[in-house]
Amino acid sequence: MKNNLLKKITSVSLAGVVLAGALVGCGSSDAAADTSSEETTESTEAAESTADLEPITVAASATPHAEILEAAKPLLAEQGYDLQVTVFEDYVQPNEVVESGDFDANYFQHVPYLDSFNEEHGTHLVDAGDIHYEPFGIYPGTKSSLDDVEDGDVVAIPNDTTNEARALLLLQDNGLLTLKDGVGLEATVNDITENPYNLEFQELEAAQVARVVGEVAYVVLNGNYALEAGYSVSKDSIAYESSDSVAAETYVNIIAVYEGHENDEKIQALVSVLKSDEIKKFIEDTYDGAVVFYEK
Repeated sequence: MKNNLLKKITSVSLAGVVLAGALVGCGSSDAAADTSSEETTESTEAAESTADLEPITVAASATPHAEILEAAKPLLAEQGYDLQVTVFEDYVQPNEVVESGDFDANYFQHVPYLDSFNEEHGTHLVDAGDIHYEPFGIYPGTKSSLDDVEDGDVVAIPNDTTNEARALLLLQDNGLLTLKDGVGLEATVNDITENPYNLEFQELEAAQVARVVGEVAYVVLNGNYALEAGYSVSKDSIAYESSDSVAAETYVNIIAVYEGHENDEKIQALVSVLKSDEIKKFIEDTYDGAVVFYEK
């Protein structure tokens, strides 16, 4: 992973050299040299500014996790830490690099996923701090209000166990169906006991649900997929999970570390900053309800 990162950095540097060469061909070589000298000076100063800071390396998903971490960087720098964030596109490597000790922490998952990952992979990762949750919402498809629901309407929901249960619970909370008592976050469509509108459910991979909005009456999405689809939970959803819902409590996104490091000074500093009023404000101002600061 580090070698790949070095290759990417080298590629960017080489691109800069090519661009500088093009500028030389169009104008003054002295100007190009001056620009190069200024860039080198700025780079050196930036390196010196973080040289005395203790690094904290965090693996993260791009949205919203890495964005939130970027907002935390200057706050941690004030406390003597250089927060270094690396974005991963999958949900396996971020845990592997923390397990191996290559990274101090990761920020992308909730506890049920972490527990499942530990059990399946024999890893030793723990929750060091609860930061935010991404509420599920019911969004318009061909219909813009739940008052317009009709017999036989189709609702698109995620097909994986965790997300399907959250979708069904949200539909139940809004009076569209009833689930077996106590089924909770393990609910599937087979647990529906009352379906007064004879709704049909189109079960899709979570990332695909937003793509069928023009084909079904309603879609049920979680926060990050709503963001990717350009939706605002507060403005576009018909209904969404409340902050005191079982799902919000269960699926809060966490800082995960290797077992035994949760009380390390730098991890405590990281969590403290991410739980600060400054980060709360950043989340509220940036995500418009698609990401909710976890208060507890």
